[in-house]
Amino acid sequence: MIPDDQQPTDAHNLHQDSSMGMALGNAFEGPQSSLYLGIDPGLNRTGYALVRRSPKRPILIEGGVISSTKSKSLAERVLEIGRGIREVISEFRPDAMAVEQVFSMPRNPKTAVLMAHARGAILFAAAEATIPIVHYTPRQIKKLLTGSGAASKEQVQSAIQRELGLKKILEPNDVADASAIALCHYYSARLNVPNKQPCPVI
Repeated sequence: MIPDDQQPTDAHNLHQDSSMGMALGNAFEGPQSSLYLGIDPGLNRTGYALVRRSPKRPILIEGGVISSTKSKSLAERVLEIGRGIREVISEFRPDAMAVEQVFSMPRNPKTAVLMAHARGAILFAAAEATIPIVHYTPRQIKKLLTGSGAASKEQVQSAIQRELGLKKILEPNDVADASAIALCHYYSARLNVPNKQPCPVI
């Protein structure tokens, strides 16, 4: 649990599930009531964050971490991640889900493969619920939030804090990264969400 003195001003909940530079203007005109789910995929820990549109600024309403059990088999761990995301989707019914794109990692290919397994479970859960899915690269996320695709982690963290109106830097990192992904979609989405369509991959 995040201590009270670190809680965001507008956040409703931030929790960890042990079981399982430029300021940006609003990209939309007119009233919006969209809820975006940002996902930072990982087999050990998958971070998630839900950002809601408001007339003034994006509001972080929920964030957390879904953890898999390291002692279990790969299939069981993937199942834990998938079930955790399914529960989040079922509870909050987001209008769209944004996921960080996975790239090959020449120095650590095993990490990329394990992340891809988790990402597959996440995409399955969203597709099953007919939630539109959009993918962003790390460079796209950094550029949209800070103006530079080569921004440091500290610069991205400061941008998240500013955009969400938080008292302090958002922790843990999994939730902060998921929030960055949700914010990226918040400002760049062009989906027509009132009538949900079968899951497009954009």
